[in-house]
Amino acid sequence: MTEASRVAKPKAEELPADLVELAEAVGRLSGSDRAEVDTILAKVVDSTRRRRRILNLVQDALGQLRLDMKYLMFDLEATRRERDEYRRKLEEKA
Repeated sequence: MTEASRVAKPKAEELPADLVELAEAVGRLSGSDRAEVDTILAKVVDSTRRRRRILNLVQDALGQLRLDMKYLMFDLEATRRERDEYRRKLEEKA
């Protein structure tokens, strides 16, 4: 299976539509022209997929960071409430 045929039917979210269209156009080229462009197209497709994976990892990490921040803010508010309650009790004893 050639790279152009692998690129021609990607998952919808895997590659941009214009890259899929380019791969289809390359698939229609004659043998010698196609061989020249196929290797370059394969590099572009690989780098696009790699960037997409990296972007997904970064988005997941940011989502986790946001969740962690919410937990930390909750803990901070609970700690402040406890501190204020203990301070109030201490002042009542004095």
